[in-house]
Amino acid sequence: MSLQRISASPNFLPRLLLVDGLATGATALLLLTAADVLAPLLQLPAGLQRAAGLICVPFVAWILVLSRRSAVPQGAMTAVIAINFAWVAGSAWVAFGGNWQPSPFGVAFVSAQALVVLAFAELGWLGLRASRRTAPVPA
Repeated sequence: MSLQRISASPNFLPRLLLVDGLATGATALLLLTAADVLAPLLQLPAGLQRAAGLICVPFVAWILVLSRRSAVPQGAMTAVIAINFAWVAGSAWVAFGGNWQPSPFGVAFVSAQALVVLAFAELGWLGLRASRRTAPVPA
């Protein structure tokens, strides 16, 4: 079965949002609870990590609520995709262009989570486009 066909399923976007919410929630929990342990390893300030984790909390709550809907509103999905792309851009700035000099492990950590978020954004875009093609035309 092709990814294009899978993304056209009515369950694709709610399931994607559920997985995105769980992954983002796990990341937020890690950043909020282990910032002091991660700070020397990543060479990123614990406060920055806690702030990033805290920013994720309302996003996680929102996308988990959206994931429970049988049909995700297109505007809401567009916003989720845009937020995910913004997170990727912010992560690139932290890893490569910000005021910090993360360790190689820090660059790898930030880059890895950014790549996962980028995958969620791309899959969301694919699912949104597929849902637009299969949406009934209003009378």
